[in-house]
Amino acid sequence: MGKRIALSALLLLMLSPSRAGAQGPAPETAPPLFPGGGLVSYNSIFNTRRPMPSASGNLPVTVFPTFSHEGDINFTWGFRRDWDLTVLIPLVTNRFDVRSAQSVGGTGLGDGIVSAKYRFYRRDSERGTTQASLTVGPKLPTGGTGLTDPSRKRLPAGLQPGSGSTDLFLAANWTYTGLFNVRRLVADEDFHTLIRTQGTQATRLGTDVQSRFWLSYRPYESKNGAREWFIGPTLTWLHSQDDRVAGLTQNGSGGDVLLAGITTYAGLRPGLHVWLGMDWALAHSTGTLFMPVRRHISFGITQQFRLHL
Repeated sequence: MGKRIALSALLLLMLSPSRAGAQGPAPETAPPLFPGGGLVSYNSIFNTRRPMPSASGNLPVTVFPTFSHEGDINFTWGFRRDWDLTVLIPLVTNRFDVRSAQSVGGTGLGDGIVSAKYRFYRRDSERGTTQASLTVGPKLPTGGTGLTDPSRKRLPAGLQPGSGSTDLFLAANWTYTGLFNVRRLVADEDFHTLIRTQGTQATRLGTDVQSRFWLSYRPYESKNGAREWFIGPTLTWLHSQDDRVAGLTQNGSGGDVLLAGITTYAGLRPGLHVWLGMDWALAHSTGTLFMPVRRHISFGITQQFRLHL
């Protein structure tokens, strides 16, 4: 019975949509899930953006939400040593606020990503463990693209929950435990990109690149390892290329943002973790159409279990 329930859950998730999230369901990003292991997590992500300087009553075609919330459901299966498979399902809420006009936006399912991670390097020593992995998978055009404003005019592509495009997700992750020979000090790097194609409304959203470095310390760990606590600073660089609409590059719609913040994970019992992360923009580009992220908040819960299919 348990195997049939798990298999049904896996099939349900693989038929559902998603997009990549920010903070992940594990404190170390390079290791894959153990063979025969399963993981289900929920991640709630809030982003606010600086309003577009040139925005007025009419929405520019490159507009993005001034406020967004993404609720991600993540399922991961460790199907063999050094490999795991992940399906991510988001429910997206976008809102764009303009002082001189009514707010517009809505809620819908986002685009789906199915990805596979392969750990190609692991080295154990008295200091700790060094690991590195690669992740690849498609982002599928399963999200909604039909949100409209009060006059029933379809909102620009950047305000839709889905993009209407089939894109490629790539990631490289590195984890180094025992930094400076301190057993509980961990350095973790997550570098990923979303290579985009043309989607809804003849719009090709700019390719995204993100680099996130987290230096975490584990000040508490119970003797049996059932409970633990990680906390430390994060530094994130976000880069977006210019959007293209109807084959024309929208100069100034892309740019760079540097954010700094803090993230903490807590293990409440074996296999159960909760986390909270907060980041604020330190510096950003000043393109006329660029809307940089100002604040990012993420929290969630993860439950691991054994899954033998």
